[in-house]
Amino acid sequence: MEAFFEDLYAYAAAYGLRILAAIIVFAVGIWLARLLSGLAEMAALKSQLEENFSRFLRNASYATLIVIVAVAALGVLGIPTASIIVLIAAAALAVGLAIQGSLANFASGINLSLDQPFKVGDIVEIANRRGKVNQIRLFTTIINTPDNVRIIIPNSRITSTSICNYTVNGTRRLDLTFNVSYEEKIDRARHIIMNVLAMDARVLADPEPVVAIKELGDSAIRFAVQPWVRAADYWQLKYDLNTEIKQALDENHIAIPYPHREIHVIGSSPASHQEHAPIEH
Repeated sequence: MEAFFEDLYAYAAAYGLRILAAIIVFAVGIWLARLLSGLAEMAALKSQLEENFSRFLRNASYATLIVIVAVAALGVLGIPTASIIVLIAAAALAVGLAIQGSLANFASGINLSLDQPFKVGDIVEIANRRGKVNQIRLFTTIINTPDNVRIIIPNSRITSTSICNYTVNGTRRLDLTFNVSYEEKIDRARHIIMNVLAMDARVLADPEPVVAIKELGDSAIRFAVQPWVRAADYWQLKYDLNTEIKQALDENHIAIPYPHREIHVIGSSPASHQEHAPIEH
């Protein structure tokens, strides 16, 4: 028994300080990892990054720092760490090759979070799909279409195509077209349409609405009606103005022609075109 305690004393004298130093390094490392990962999350939130990206940044930075601290503690104990580092690097490379498609989506998700071409609630058109952004995830983005269909788009596809954001500027221009008969006075028709726009509070005064002749068609004068509206009012106001302007033109007896065609038959007698009653059997 005495020999055992002597060996234990000799081992403690030889390795006790190293063990104590390794414990101190690991404990301080954990504290620093928590502190730095928390600071990284706070910085991400202040940069207006999405919450899920901020949370991922905190967790990823914490895990990375813990691995570094663990390797450092093993080094203090005198354990060779070169082989451990090589093993970790090889494992990371193998995992990266196995999930390279997901990594592309992840990198694109980080890019979207940093550039912020759109945010949750924006009306966008991505990859020929239009809808409201519901979620921006690490690997995918979810949008809901106007008919309430959920579409999940990989982030790598979003960053490789054009993005139309209909909300970010705050205002949009409506583009309507109304046909008026050539027999009507242009100024009178324009005045009626302008009055309808002026009566609707959703139509912005600045920029000023435009009512102008768009085209002299085959059977009608085509007016371009272009008021500016808030992005949130766009669709409802479009439907309402179509109704209100049509009613105003009708009330003022402004004719709205429709295309028609006259056919003249040459070289045949009128009798040949008389309708005959069907013969019943």
